[in-house]
Amino acid sequence: MLHIAILIPFLWAALIPLMRVLPRIHPGWAVLPVPAALFVYFLSRIPQSAAGERLFVTMPWMPNLGIDLSLVLDGWSLLFALLITGIGTLVVWYSMFYMGKNSESIRHFYVYLLMFMGSMLGVVLSDNLMVLYAFWELTSIASFLLIAFWYRRERSRYGALKSMLITVFGGLAMFAGFNLLYLMTGTYSIREIAAQAASLPEHSLFLPAMILVLLGAFTKSAQFPFHIWLPDAMEAPTPVSAYLHSATMVKAGLYLVARMSPVFAGDSAWFWTVSLVGLVTLLYGSFKAIRQTDLKALLAYSTISQLGLIMSLLGVGSAAAFFDDPARTALFGLATTAAVFHLINHAVFKGSLFMVVGIVDHETGTRDLRRLGGLIKLMPVTFAIALIGSFSMAGLPPFSGFLSKEMFFTAMVNIREFDAANIGSWMLALPIMAWIASVFTFVYSMILVFKTFGGKAPNNKLDKLPHEASAGLLASPVLLVSLAVAFAFIPNALGRTLIDPAVAAVRGGVLSPADTHVSIHFWHGWTTELWMTIGVVLLGSALYMTYGRLKMLDREWSGRDTLNRLYNGLLNLLENGGRRFTDLYMTGSVRRYLIYIFLFLILAVGGTLVFSPDISLGMENYAPITFYEVALVVVMLGASAAVPFAKSRVNAILFTGAAGYMVTALFLIFRAPDLALTQMIVETVSVILFLLCFKFLPKLKREKEKPVFKWTNLLVAAGVGITVTLVALASMGSSPFEPISNYFLNESYESAGGKNVVNVILVDFRGFDTLFEIMVLGIASLGIYGLIKLGVRTTPEQRAKSTKTASQLHASFPLRSNDVILRTMSRVIVLIIISFSLYLFFAGHNNPGGGFIAALMTAAALILLAVSFGMDTVRRVIRIDYRILTAVGLSIAILTAAGSFVFGAPFLSHAFGHFELPILGDTELATAVLFDLGVYLAVVGVVMNIIFTIKGED
Repeated sequence: MLHIAILIPFLWAALIPLMRVLPRIHPGWAVLPVPAALFVYFLSRIPQSAAGERLFVTMPWMPNLGIDLSLVLDGWSLLFALLITGIGTLVVWYSMFYMGKNSESIRHFYVYLLMFMGSMLGVVLSDNLMVLYAFWELTSIASFLLIAFWYRRERSRYGALKSMLITVFGGLAMFAGFNLLYLMTGTYSIREIAAQAASLPEHSLFLPAMILVLLGAFTKSAQFPFHIWLPDAMEAPTPVSAYLHSATMVKAGLYLVARMSPVFAGDSAWFWTVSLVGLVTLLYGSFKAIRQTDLKALLAYSTISQLGLIMSLLGVGSAAAFFDDPARTALFGLATTAAVFHLINHAVFKGSLFMVVGIVDHETGTRDLRRLGGLIKLMPVTFAIALIGSFSMAGLPPFSGFLSKEMFFTAMVNIREFDAANIGSWMLALPIMAWIASVFTFVYSMILVFKTFGGKAPNNKLDKLPHEASAGLLASPVLLVSLAVAFAFIPNALGRTLIDPAVAAVRGGVLSPADTHVSIHFWHGWTTELWMTIGVVLLGSALYMTYGRLKMLDREWSGRDTLNRLYNGLLNLLENGGRRFTDLYMTGSVRRYLIYIFLFLILAVGGTLVFSPDISLGMENYAPITFYEVALVVVMLGASAAVPFAKSRVNAILFTGAAGYMVTALFLIFRAPDLALTQMIVETVSVILFLLCFKFLPKLKREKEKPVFKWTNLLVAAGVGITVTLVALASMGSSPFEPISNYFLNESYESAGGKNVVNVILVDFRGFDTLFEIMVLGIASLGIYGLIKLGVRTTPEQRAKSTKTASQLHASFPLRSNDVILRTMSRVIVLIIISFSLYLFFAGHNNPGGGFIAALMTAAALILLAVSFGMDTVRRVIRIDYRILTAVGLSIAILTAAGSFVFGAPFLSHAFGHFELPILGDTELATAVLFDLGVYLAVVGVVMNIIFTIKGED
């Protein structure tokens, strides 16, 4: 079920474009059941999680590489799954009223949102590091699309690119760290790595792996100094900000730090790095928040500060791993409980506040604090939501934020007793930094609610008269702030069901949820933490009261932000430097490009042959060379040599085709019928394509030039020839590698049920190659379609001229024969060719043939039909959109490959068996035929799409 839970959002996203047939229904109604159903499913898993049970599900994927689709559902992943689906449900509901059904690209919005949801579920449920990384980068791609949703705005594009560059940079660093962990442990499984944690700190790769993993976490969770992407990401629509930046994407880094704590937590470098980076981020973010004039910018920096708070708690909580004494473990482990509790609270109050800001923007037309105020009478419900959310964020009673903030203070006070580096009283700096940051947190929370809703109504500053939002728009934030109140009065029930299992999972599962339970309540007496809270309120109130006099509201510091300027400077340096470096070798000369390619071939392949002592050249046991082989090679060389001397393009094409047909004859002599058939049909189709391209080419002009002998050309040509000859000789000599051909010959029938080794290799043993090849073909055909049909024209005059020229060329170059004999015979020949292609398709698993050859044969028949009767006739008789046919073929191939997951087999696994069928008797059936069908349809679609596009009939 876990695999299906991840797959459902992606499948549903693929179906959303089909909802165009229901224009009267908001697409959100079709999307809403997905997160809601998943939320209900994960809710049903709470009793098992609270009892300490963990659900592990594994599906083989690439077992030889140690990569499997291994998923785990424990307390920590369940908490995130509930946040992802629960907040996701509320965001989808909110978006239906925030963005109308006729909004720009609304269906695209939901496609991206579901992609992100599925990716986040993949991140938090994955036990395999490589699978986690794949989903991690998918979240970066989906978030890029969501942030750039209003892509016509320059700031949206800038913010999307900035977020993707920074988070992908961190993701690549994390990828390297994961591979270092694999080198140390021999596994990508997080559980298995954690089981070896005791022996890892002594390894030389331990510290580099830790730093690289933390880079990925810090960039994703917007920790200082990588936080700069988050404020610019506020250009996204408000539902996106409420989802990505309150409960999901920005918390992925927190998830990773906690998940990897059992591996790294016993090291002092982990403690100090995570704790200090978190506290610095908390302090910096809270200070920057009070200087913002845009409500979403204020929330962005407040999010940065709150993420730093949770990160610092995870770092401080890792101190528990240094002790075996239960009392000391409980003392420092309280920080982990506080981190989990505040993570839940932050998702609740920050999600509601983002929605409030969206409502204010929606109803007033602005987010500028200098233009807002006095909305309390006009929008009383929105004010109440903002008040509860802001007070909870500030850590004031009687809201749940007060409880987790008190636990935060307690953890910072307790950490004074931990001295990992013998620094004594310097440990006091941690609670001091936490307290100062909390003062700023109080200030920006008050600014958010009272500067927006207090004071006089600035009707003259607004573009429209504000009014209370609709009930649909208010429903989601009302529910969230209700949870902020409810959690404050039932914290221990929340603790037993969600917090304790999550804490137990973060500590590696060595303790049960009951062993990690911490009693949470409002009154603890007149403790240090309470006095710290009182100090925060008093000093914070004083700062807020003097806020206007200091004119901090009018200060715009964004242009003087050193980190942003550094980012912009580095980006410009990379772009300009890359452009200059590229200009050095991208000169527009095809000759130079070929020289680069061939020189690399000579150095890489030739160097390997020369410097590898285990490779020798085989000169014995060659078969005798026959007269026919010599004759075919001579003709082939002669045809190839004649190409550059041809006086017309038709002759050049004929010489090229002759060389290709000689290769076909060689394949026949060497008893390779599959290759001969493929080569013959490819040559035939290629000749047609070359002829069709004539209309786009200028007339061939002969110019007399004095021939110049070029030594570079001679040396490169000789080097390539010698290298290829040495490779051919080495293939017959000794090699340190066992020939894989023996494996294919021995296992073709036993493992794949096919006697045609070539076809079995294409659809089974090397099915991945074939799948990617037809994808490349599909992309190439769409590229040709785009280049020819859309074109790149700069002015309307050029566009009109180009259109006129194309139509004239089309009229002067009809692809249709007037030969009565050809048209008569082709009626029969086409049927014969198609029948033969179907035979090749069905017989290909055991006899010469296969989907690829059959597709080329079918395409050749259709081309013959077009030549005989014209393409208009073909389109009328065969009403097929070949681009859709290509997509159908690719879909069949992919679904067949993924269907093996249903049976617990790796991707692209095939099955075969013998069955008694009516009339046919004992018949072998193989699932590879379905994959081959996808190849067949995709190749037919690609070839015909190219033919029709070039001919101008599409």
